[in-house]
Amino acid sequence: MSAHSPSELELERRAFRARQSRRSVLVAIASSIVFAIIVWATVINTPGWAGVQRAFFDPTIAWQALPAVWAGFLLNLQVLGLSLITVLIVAIAIALLRTLPGPVFVPLRALAAAYTDIFRGLPFIIVLYLVGFGIPTLVNERIPVIYLGTLAVTLTYSAYVSEVIRAGIESVHPSQRLAARALGLGYGQTLRRVVLPQAFRRITPPLMNDFVAMQKDVGLISILGATDAVLAAKIEGAQTYNFTPYIVAGILFILLAIPTIRLTDWYAARLRAREQSGVLL
Repeated sequence: MSAHSPSELELERRAFRARQSRRSVLVAIASSIVFAIIVWATVINTPGWAGVQRAFFDPTIAWQALPAVWAGFLLNLQVLGLSLITVLIVAIAIALLRTLPGPVFVPLRALAAAYTDIFRGLPFIIVLYLVGFGIPTLVNERIPVIYLGTLAVTLTYSAYVSEVIRAGIESVHPSQRLAARALGLGYGQTLRRVVLPQAFRRITPPLMNDFVAMQKDVGLISILGATDAVLAAKIEGAQTYNFTPYIVAGILFILLAIPTIRLTDWYAARLRAREQSGVLL
């Protein structure tokens, strides 16, 4: 039995794809070189670059500031971890309230809509001030900053995330609900077994984007007096008269965000490929 040999047309197609691949690599290399030359000519090769390097990119100061900034960054991670749980719980509850059917639930739907309108409109820094200084004054007790920061993040981001979840729930075609009800499933069972699984598949990319935004905003809890990464960088910068500790804090937040960003891109590309291939979600 003779081995299969590709046709002449197939060989031409393979050769064309190989040429295209080589061309793409050469173009990418050339564009990278041109970009590096432009950066060198417009940024690095300027009279003020040496001063910028001393003020923002001093490796000695960066290494000295790293332990303090890292210790503060751990506080940001604690607030972020707690907020992930509380935001998801509150956001799902708000989204479900906004999608309750029937006129009897009009007050609950109006209350949920008012919540999302208020906290999507309020700047996060104002929410931090109201929560961080208002609640301790109200109860006349000192409350740990980690809990106040978590509450402020939860109030703000639950409003955003709940709208994303609500959009995902409403994107599921009504026939899915009707088919589930025809099979004898109740409202809660239909929501849990049919609607929410489809909704969460569709809203995962925007939810990850909200997560990235939340990672950055937890750095604002420093205004409540918490020695997080930002405040630690400020203290270190005040001692050295240098801005390099801020760069260290910024790099830590970037390193925290990159895995989520790459995971979002990968998942979005996977969903797009499945939809284009006609695979059911």
